[in-house]
Amino acid sequence: MLTVVPAADLVIGSGRTARFEGEPYGSGVSFFLVDNDPGQGPGLHRHPYTETWVVRAGTATVTADGETRDAVAGDILTVTAGTAHKFVNSGQGRLEMVCIHASPRMIQEDLE
Repeated sequence: MLTVVPAADLVIGSGRTARFEGEPYGSGVSFFLVDNDPGQGPGLHRHPYTETWVVRAGTATVTADGETRDAVAGDILTVTAGTAHKFVNSGQGRLEMVCIHASPRMIQEDLE
């Protein structure tokens, strides 16, 4: 079966970031298509599964279990299940990043 999910159905609120949860479509993964302005990003949180980030444009500063790393376009980062983490657009322009959740639905525990 082939399913097409219109991009407009994935946008969160009035922002530019899109959210896809795979479960309703028979997919084993979920993801965010992040499109953040400088200074934007989620607070500290964790998931019971691995998360993988693909930086498409801009600069992200990622903190995981107290360790902080910068990543730029083309970089790939991973964080293991249960690891407290957050990121922020630390660049001058837009941050475009794919945040892949190894789960058919997103499960998040906010820590801040």
